[in-house]
Amino acid sequence: MREARLIAVGGALVVLAAAAGAQDSTRGVRIGLRYDPGSKPAVVLLPISGPLADSIRAILERDFDYSDRITVIHVLPEDGSILAGSTSGRASALNYPLFGKLGAAAVIQITPTRSGLHVAVHDVAKAGVASVRDYPLPRDEDSPEWRLAVHGVSDALQETLTGERGMAQSRIAFTRNKTVMVVDSDGHGETALPVLGEAMSPSWHPGGNAIAYSIYGPSSRIIMLDLRTMKARDFGAQRNTTRITPVFTPDGKSLVYGLAGEDGSMDLFQVPLEGEAFPRRITIGRGSRNWGPSFNPDGTRLAFGSDRLGHPEVHMMDSDGTNADIFTSFDFGDQNDRTSPDWAPDGRQIAFQSRIDGRYQIFTMSLRDRQPRQLTSEGENEDPSWSPDGRHLVFVSTRTGTRQLWILDTESGRLRQLTRAGGSQVPAWSPRLTGR
Repeated sequence: MREARLIAVGGALVVLAAAAGAQDSTRGVRIGLRYDPGSKPAVVLLPISGPLADSIRAILERDFDYSDRITVIHVLPEDGSILAGSTSGRASALNYPLFGKLGAAAVIQITPTRSGLHVAVHDVAKAGVASVRDYPLPRDEDSPEWRLAVHGVSDALQETLTGERGMAQSRIAFTRNKTVMVVDSDGHGETALPVLGEAMSPSWHPGGNAIAYSIYGPSSRIIMLDLRTMKARDFGAQRNTTRITPVFTPDGKSLVYGLAGEDGSMDLFQVPLEGEAFPRRITIGRGSRNWGPSFNPDGTRLAFGSDRLGHPEVHMMDSDGTNADIFTSFDFGDQNDRTSPDWAPDGRQIAFQSRIDGRYQIFTMSLRDRQPRQLTSEGENEDPSWSPDGRHLVFVSTRTGTRQLWILDTESGRLRQLTRAGGSQVPAWSPRLTGR
């Protein structure tokens, strides 16, 4: 990523260095900033006062960086040439010509208040304040909810600057050592959830308030954990059966999962979260295995893995089980093995894993032209899951020698490592979490 560093020298700001990085095609800026479509707008986050200033600034700058949509210009010390007024004043007049020479499209000025943050966004080109807004924050600064709220501020600022809301106010669930873990999208705050047995394949409720996962073993079953109360609901076990890969329907009213019987075949079943209705079969596999469902945004179509053709491929069908069709029908000359589909939030493409030269790699494919796009090649890479902004993917990779979670910007190809402890598996990215 391109990054300019500033330091005060002789009463003036001097650019120390600028490192070139991946570019982005941003569609527009709501406050009217102008910049080349092939570059990211440069933003200055002014120094913040107060006991939590360093934490707030670090979170916001990291979120802007990880968004892959904004270039951050770092202002190191407070300097008289930055502001014409006081840094503690609200929406103080800036030295706009100076920031214009430095290439800044916008300047963000934050003042902590008793209830949260007062934020002014300055449009450098227009030499004026473009927007002013107050953001409430929880009182407990050490809580995960406080960090989540600060992430929400950065997401809102990204929307003001680029017209695209960020994805920082989200979390990623995954398993490690048969336990469901949850971590913030920036890699902080990793915690273990209380699970019942050997947990596999976590997925998020569309409201962000619950996680479903499967339990492996003689008493295989589906568990839904309410993240507000930490109470678990058991969807029942049946001897000599296996339940795997649960996902919620987009309306949040049902779960769909794979159910295998004694003969080894597996079909997808749907069960409502309320009432006493029995699970309803939605695939007729006739001895094949069908698993790993993923819905399109409006819930009308479903992608899933199936070996009904004799080898694993990604298939699609209507949510009621009709109009089934194969999705990944291309052939690279290797053994066909394509599974773990995840439908993008905009509904236009699906991410999946495909075996190439004996290793799984991450692909995406558009529903319009059905042209596969390979995104990874180093190590083995599996189980992609889309971010809420529809631009980033989290997946499992062995590129460092152990199974870790990595995040990929699908537009620039930029990678960052999310977890550091080995054995991370089957990630699932949450929707945007606006508070629980």
